[in-house]
Amino acid sequence: MPQIFRIGSFWVYFWSNESCPLEPIHVHVSEGAPTANATKIWITRAGKCLLAHNNSHINSRILLNILRIIEARNEEIVEKWKTFFGNVSYFC
Repeated sequence: MPQIFRIGSFWVYFWSNESCPLEPIHVHVSEGAPTANATKIWITRAGKCLLAHNNSHINSRILLNILRIIEARNEEIVEKWKTFFGNVSYFC
């Protein structure tokens, strides 16, 4: 799975098999190595984050900081998504 970047001990990444048809752009976040129960965050067309779920139970204060960093780096995420998957669609 492509790692996009790290925030301290948290990995921000895509799963390499994101379903067929391809789901709208999103990232997964987990502490340490990727896991099946990772937190899922949609990236909106406006570059904001929309929390799909926090299955990895990241502390709310830490999660808020992670969301802010993802929003600040949304253009990088979109470009990496396009490079890896070939196209991009948005949840909203």
